Amino acid sequence: MKKILLALATAAICSVSMAQVGTTVKEGAKATAEKAKQAGDETKAAVSSEPNKSVDKAKAQVHKAKAHHHAKAAKDAAKEIPK
Repeated sequence: MKKILLALATAAICSVSMAQVGTTVKEGAKATAEKAKQAGDETKAAVSSEPNKSVDKAKAQVHKAKAHHHAKAAKDAAKEIPK
């Protein structure tokens, strides 16, 4: 009986740990994608004409904010992983 309870407790701890790692990886990937979009919009704004330039700069700022949010979420999720 004790072995079964120990096995169940171990399984529960492992599943929680894997869920946190999954969240960390997912948020990190989102942050990287947003950074790439930001760089693309900044490059596009640098070579475009004036009306489109401001639109592309605004998009780049949105991507920057989203990347910051996802990076913070990934960092917070990493802190929650049991050691």
